Amino acid sequence: MARALPRQPQSSAKSMTLRIDRVQKRVRLSGEFRSEHVHQVKAELDRCQSPAALDLEEVGLVDVEAIRFLNSCEAAGVSVLHGSAYIRTWMSQERERPEEQPKERKGR
Repeated sequence: MARALPRQPQSSAKSMTLRIDRVQKRVRLSGEFRSEHVHQVKAELDRCQSPAALDLEEVGLVDVEAIRFLNSCEAAGVSVLHGSAYIRTWMSQERERPEEQPKERKGR
């Protein structure tokens, strides 16, 4: 008779980490780049001599906030290197997307 496997806690889905290595003018990321990592990555970039570069060769997944951060880095002159095709495509799509306007509240 088959037994059900114990259910994994929801938090295990977020257990993947991001490794951040800084070497001179380059910050290299490995793992999953999510919104909760943006401040750490920005701090490492701020410690680099300008012009800085962000190396995404070993980044497997990103979320929309990371994509927006990557676009802001490029706009500020930071080179974004070795991004996978899906990351580059998503960055391009996010740049072309119109800014969301705040919705007006009715009854005011």
